Amino acid sequence: MIRSIVAFILLSSFWSVRAADDYVLGPDSMAKAGVPQGKVTQFSFNESKVYPGTSRDCWVYIPAQYEKSKPAALMVFQDGRGYVTTNGQQRVPIVFDNLIAAGEMPVTIALFVNPGTRGSGAGASNRSFEYDSLGDAYVKFLLDELIPYATQKYDLNISKDPEMHAICGMSSGGICAFTAAWERPDYFRKVLSQIGSFTNIRGGHVYPALIRKTERKPIRVFQQDGVNDLNNLHGNWPLANQEMESALQFMGYDHKLVLGDGSHSGKHGGVILPDSLRWLWRGASELPKALTKDNLGGDEALSKVLPNEGGWELVGEGYGFTDAACSDPEGNFYFSDLPKATLYKVGKDGKPEVWLEKGPKISGLKFGADGRLYAATQGALDKEEKKRVIAIDPQSKEITTIATDVDPNDLIVSKAGWIYFTDTGKGEVVRVPISARNMGRPQTVAGGINKPNGISLSADQKFLIVSEYGGTNAWSFVVAEDGSLNSGERYMTLRAPNGRADSGGDGMTTDKQSRYYITSHAGIQMFDSTGRMGGVIQKPTDKGCVSVAFAGPNHEWLYACASDKVFRRKTLAEGAVFARK
Repeated sequence: MIRSIVAFILLSSFWSVRAADDYVLGPDSMAKAGVPQGKVTQFSFNESKVYPGTSRDCWVYIPAQYEKSKPAALMVFQDGRGYVTTNGQQRVPIVFDNLIAAGEMPVTIALFVNPGTRGSGAGASNRSFEYDSLGDAYVKFLLDELIPYATQKYDLNISKDPEMHAICGMSSGGICAFTAAWERPDYFRKVLSQIGSFTNIRGGHVYPALIRKTERKPIRVFQQDGVNDLNNLHGNWPLANQEMESALQFMGYDHKLVLGDGSHSGKHGGVILPDSLRWLWRGASELPKALTKDNLGGDEALSKVLPNEGGWELVGEGYGFTDAACSDPEGNFYFSDLPKATLYKVGKDGKPEVWLEKGPKISGLKFGADGRLYAATQGALDKEEKKRVIAIDPQSKEITTIATDVDPNDLIVSKAGWIYFTDTGKGEVVRVPISARNMGRPQTVAGGINKPNGISLSADQKFLIVSEYGGTNAWSFVVAEDGSLNSGERYMTLRAPNGRADSGGDGMTTDKQSRYYITSHAGIQMFDSTGRMGGVIQKPTDKGCVSVAFAGPNHEWLYACASDKVFRRKTLAEGAVFARK
């Protein structure tokens, strides 16, 4: 009896091992009679500036149906040799031939790219460096170098529509494909990841956390993996891919994971490649709802702030440099064209109008409870003028100097009658009373901050928050009854783009829930009242976004100053109004 049980166990184990990766190609992976065949051509690319000194083999597939007069779709494959071969499981050109002929995917040019090599020897392969690294280096290589080179060499007419661009890879090539679309969703909108290495080879294990706290990007993702995939010092591949699936589902991405019983090979992915491509290239579909609407106290996911639909709208453009976003109690929005020394007002009609011309150059702007507009100035347009803190009467536009011999960047005004401003050069927060009779009496109330920039108050004005432009923190201080600051802590950790030591923490604003919105290199970072990051809202443009404020009806529109433009977007939040008495 015991021998029978042992034999059964051994036999079961034998068949389980045999079952893993025992996949058979289907008819769509075989050449079919009467189906036009595309042409595959090999070339070399040795001219990279992103990866200097590298050389690599590449192939381009041009479908038989391609006509130069009609823009074609594009799909890029990493580890190109493994995809272009007809001896292995992938057989991409044959699958493309069949699906294009059947009308199940668009006329698509494929670019197969091998990783680069440098010199010879054990360190010659550049594969892990190119594929496993986070950041935008590899996608820059594709968009600035390889794709233009191949397009010109073969006189290709590739669609400019990002929905017509896909990218694929297996293992490290799979995370590479995702990274390319994550960094540049304005170009790649479709991702096929097979046995993707979303593990800690070079930090890729952070993606599930990043996805959950980053505004949803317009990309479609198909994942494939096997339950018998790798489990080693870098991580567990099946678990990592399921973590990715959970995060993508949580944020409402158009996403699918097919989990087979295979190991770390291309067999399963090759067999389901036709169905993967059908799903990837299917027409537009309704996005699933994000799973972030929770009722747990203190959990402030992005879905509590951003509606499912809508994004940034252009308010105005053509300025020198916009800054000093603020609003009045009625919801009118104000901003500065700093180099042109001009203030603008955006009323309920949403159109900017000049509010003050040829005034000081203003980098920070806030209304006080006394109705005046307070500003941090950086000199004047046509004359020598020291930096000041000033007050502007909204009716007469008369300017009163509050403090001189100061170096203010941004400011906030409390109902208790204090102006707090950041001195970025000295690393300090300085306060001065709003009364003109106390002119020239600024007092340092906090120091040791790494290039302090943006500054705001909690909704109840019991805490003062300061962002670090040169570091990765936002500080929180307790505001004492006498206006002094106590108990300073590096309360929030700002996300810095990959490879940077500084977050670029800049202007900020607060909503009624004491959530803080801080502009940065990575985007507009949202934190709850306890200092936990809720997520990163995408910037309106690739250019810097330096200042934000809630304005409009009910203060539910988030306005953003971004270089030479101003944008706004509807939110589910309501801005805190400090200027009401």
